[in-house]
Amino acid sequence: MQKFWAYLLASPAICGAMLSMATGASAGEVTTTTETSKPIGVTNLTPKLEKINQQELISQVTSVSQLSDVQSTDWAFQALRSLVERYGCIAGYPNGTYRGNLAMTRYKFAAGLNGCLDRVNELIATATADLVTKQDLATLQKLREEFAAELAILRGRVDALEARAAELEANQFSTTSKLQGQVVAVFSDVFAGNSGDNKNTTLGARARIEFVSSFTGQDTLFTRIESNNINSPISSLQQGNLFFAGSGTNDAFLGTLWYKFPVGKKTQAIAIATGGAADDLTSTVNISDGDGAFGALSTFGTRNPIYNQISGAGLGVNHQFNKNMTLSLGYLAGTSDNPASNPASKNGLFDGPYGAIAQLTLKPCDRIALGLTYINSYNQPILIGSEAATSDITSEAFSSNSYGLQASVGISEKFVLGGWGGYTRSQVLTRDKGDVEIWNYAVTLGFPDLGKKGNLAGIILGMEPKVTSSSTSVVSEDLDTSYHIKAFYQYKISDNITITPGVIWITAPDHNDTNNDVVIGALRTTFSF
Repeated sequence: MQKFWAYLLASPAICGAMLSMATGASAGEVTTTTETSKPIGVTNLTPKLEKINQQELISQVTSVSQLSDVQSTDWAFQALRSLVERYGCIAGYPNGTYRGNLAMTRYKFAAGLNGCLDRVNELIATATADLVTKQDLATLQKLREEFAAELAILRGRVDALEARAAELEANQFSTTSKLQGQVVAVFSDVFAGNSGDNKNTTLGARARIEFVSSFTGQDTLFTRIESNNINSPISSLQQGNLFFAGSGTNDAFLGTLWYKFPVGKKTQAIAIATGGAADDLTSTVNISDGDGAFGALSTFGTRNPIYNQISGAGLGVNHQFNKNMTLSLGYLAGTSDNPASNPASKNGLFDGPYGAIAQLTLKPCDRIALGLTYINSYNQPILIGSEAATSDITSEAFSSNSYGLQASVGISEKFVLGGWGGYTRSQVLTRDKGDVEIWNYAVTLGFPDLGKKGNLAGIILGMEPKVTSSSTSVVSEDLDTSYHIKAFYQYKISDNITITPGVIWITAPDHNDTNNDVVIGALRTTFSF
């Protein structure tokens, strides 16, 4: 309490109030003025109490001569000197000025008066009562009676704030952890396709509870528990999948657990126990990548498909050479069927499926970003989007090398042009050995803050992974070309709710011209807290 009133007392406007008080006492009257300006460090207590910036004030002055704009000819000079030398009630602005002509409200005057009363009580308690004259005490008593209502209101407000602060401190979740959550609900339907495709309207939801902890202020322990009953609209089609689709059940599980910590000033390391993905290790350089909750709706529209070759548990390192160049290295092992925690033969962290990534991210300026990516993977699901080409590969082992180029260019503040290209060369290691070449590409258009700050509209046009060459009977070459066309509009209703309608149009599904085009509609609503 004393510190609070001391801050008020230190304000130049309050000092002016005390000056007026002292001179008013000699004239036998008290005057106040209407507030016409708000000086630095003064709180407007009429509507509410505000924070006072103590750094905007200089230390307690011990002589009037320290205030450059106070002259001995000023009408209140003697009163001001008395407040400085006898009571130590005066401080000034950082430049050594007092600015005694600033106006104030009755509430500001009352705050200063209360501070003066505290100072007098302090002098009396420390056996320096001889500095306080009977005349001063009489004046203070008169002022206390005059401003009794304002003083009572101020004290009541401060008491309420202190009680509220104590309640929040007693009931806070954790001193080291932040609790946050997210629910993604989606309506989806298939409006066009082959006669055998499922076309029922569905409603699903992905719910996440996340704990974000820090023990040193520079590290992060991230824990996510989630459930996900969302199904992609056409389960028989590799293309057009929703990025946020899950297992189709309501079972809760530990989705992600990782710990990130600094190693030197320019290097960050991350240890991932489960649920790791490429975007935990590096930037995917795509404005539409919102990890399913925001941005693109489809898996293909979210990021370059070569990133899907790496997932699971492992380690990663990011080294920032400078603000324009970052090198990311990572190794993740396991798949959903064979996690890195499985001790069986041909499994585990180093004897089973894995993906290793190296990416150089370049940012020549704030609006341009480039990603040069290399991924080596073993026994990960082969990167092709054709069901016909992958009809008999479940028992096969693959070794793949993938190369990607991602780019994002901000043409203006509200228009971002981007895209990527990806090439994968996979080797079949069992049965009919051979090589498979796979290409994919996309062009993306992003329109940030379209219609409202926080909104995002996007258009994606590209070719999902296509087998362009194959020397093994296990994988067939795709003879036709399928295109993925997508549009979405993410609208921010509030800080906690966004809705995103979108349409996904796939021509020649499965890279087969005999198949009818597929049109998928989805409406995603994201709740965050």
